[in-house]
Amino acid sequence: MENTYDVVVLGAGSTGENVADIVVRGGLTAALVEAELVGGECSYWACMPSKALLRGTEALAAARAVDGARQAVTGEQDVAATLARRDSFTHHWDDSSQAQWVDRSGIALFRGTGRLDGERTVVVTGDGGTTTRLTARHAVAVCTGSEAAVPPVDGLADVAPWTPREATSAKEAPGRLLVVGGGYVGCEMAMAWQALGSQVTLLQRGDRLLDDMEPEAGDAVTAALRERGVDVRLGTDVTAARRDGDELVLRCTNGELRGDEVLVAVGRRARTRDAGLDTVGLEPGEYLDVDDSLQVRGVPWLYGIGDVNGRRQLTHMGKYQARQAGAAIVARARGERVSTADWSPTAATADRLATPSVVFTDPQVASVGLTRARAAEAGVPHRVVEYPLGNVAGASLHADGYTGTAVAVVDTEREVLLGVTFVGPGVAELLHGATVAVAGEVPIARLWHAVPAYPTMSEIWLRLLETWRG
Repeated sequence: MENTYDVVVLGAGSTGENVADIVVRGGLTAALVEAELVGGECSYWACMPSKALLRGTEALAAARAVDGARQAVTGEQDVAATLARRDSFTHHWDDSSQAQWVDRSGIALFRGTGRLDGERTVVVTGDGGTTTRLTARHAVAVCTGSEAAVPPVDGLADVAPWTPREATSAKEAPGRLLVVGGGYVGCEMAMAWQALGSQVTLLQRGDRLLDDMEPEAGDAVTAALRERGVDVRLGTDVTAARRDGDELVLRCTNGELRGDEVLVAVGRRARTRDAGLDTVGLEPGEYLDVDDSLQVRGVPWLYGIGDVNGRRQLTHMGKYQARQAGAAIVARARGERVSTADWSPTAATADRLATPSVVFTDPQVASVGLTRARAAEAGVPHRVVEYPLGNVAGASLHADGYTGTAVAVVDTEREVLLGVTFVGPGVAELLHGATVAVAGEVPIARLWHAVPAYPTMSEIWLRLLETWRG
């Protein structure tokens, strides 16, 4: 069976869905190819279930931080109810509602494994080995995402380690959970499962958790995890793994550790090994090298969008790239000129200039743009401005004894914000204002006229400006 569409999209996760939706809205036809669940990683194994696991812990902590409310908290978190709530957000790993949305949107859905087979051609292998050949008139978009990387540690792959998928979908809390990796996944899952009854040991190879963020972030999250009973071990490298009966054993640089499960959260790799890249002269297993319109360099009809290009592996950035790439695909199909200039509607530039991210631990870490270290690496003249969030009236109302911090990195020549980081309970909702300021390159002089309401946590903006002025 052979079908022809204007655009064929490999991968029906949040990125692929958005590409297909944008091009169809632009008057083109589109086919989506998906081997697993429509909606992808974020809906079923990442953003939604992980945040559902964490939310109860955060809500209890918020109540206990306010005198008068803490007296009403007389019990502990209901683990079964928390897991059931998590399952409701994944629709019990049933994608029928997502598939219905695809159909209502006028997008053709092909279930099976899609593989490139030469120029503008995709072969879909379904259940039972049936094959369907799809041809794209204008573009093929590879939106197959990324998958958890398991490092080549002796025996680690043989002990059936958890990846983030198992960590977010587990049906019960393991008695002892060993977590390898101190990035946002490791920190979030350590906090979630410790609160749900596991004894968690978190192992970080480097000397700080969240080591690509401002130092204040890693320090605060480390302290919070330890306060909750997580055994955080910095400067610890895992050299081997084995099973000893029912126990899992990790050999580390400073001795052996035993547990019931081990979560490996040390990074991601492109899911391109079986995408047929070799049939179009590209290297299987590698990230796709793309320009700012997300077009693969040297293959003008091919696009690599979302995690698969390795630029910013975040759901909202994949969706952003999808919107930009979709607009570029539609424009090129119409014979229009496509610009890749900064902030063009057909180019993805925010993923290198103004990427927002949140670590949903308690305290939260919300950041956008450059850290002080990245600004120094880039050679940008800058100054770091810090202010304790607990000194802001809105924060002190939010929680008794509120502790947190705000860090702004300011370009001293242009006097615009390069990056902002907030650390503290509830700071995620402060982030979009910072994102607008960074993305819009709003002059510091103009920010004085963006008056924060009193008494809210947003008053931190005024305090940062006052500190900047000195």
